[in-house]
Amino acid sequence: MKAVCPCNIFRSAREYWKQKRERTGYAVIEQDTVRLLRECDAGAKMGISSIEDVLGHVRAEALETLLADCKREHEKLRTEIQELLTRYRDEGKAPPALASVMSELTTKIKLALHDSDEAIADLMTKGCDMGVKSLSRYLNQYAAADEASKEIAKQLIKLEETLAADIRPYL
Repeated sequence: MKAVCPCNIFRSAREYWKQKRERTGYAVIEQDTVRLLRECDAGAKMGISSIEDVLGHVRAEALETLLADCKREHEKLRTEIQELLTRYRDEGKAPPALASVMSELTTKIKLALHDSDEAIADLMTKGCDMGVKSLSRYLNQYAAADEASKEIAKQLIKLEETLAADIRPYL
């Protein structure tokens, strides 16, 4: 009798279940849904953090109102995202550490050099553009995600696009 390596048995069983999940399609939908929600969670957290970084420097009351309203909308969407992630027994995702550090550092340097509403609008517009770009990419990448998750991603994209358009007069 030929000896069977336990590693091969495990590998075969793992491959069997992976193929079975792929054939059913359900696993792909759930996997894409969770991945899209994680990216939305990271994006919402990044948006909230970026707005908090600049709110204390805003001079124009109208700009401050726009940013505060947008922050509230991000927080509402983040709550919805967390509820959906909890259903899938997932904790979400923090924004990449390097992106967070670079964003905060860029904000501090730019505001130290030019502490103005124009500088804030410029920073926020660039951040919104990056958010729209990355969320759109994830929406395309995780096409098998459920409709509720796709809708949240679209709402977050719309929120970023709207803020970028609303703060253009301050550029």
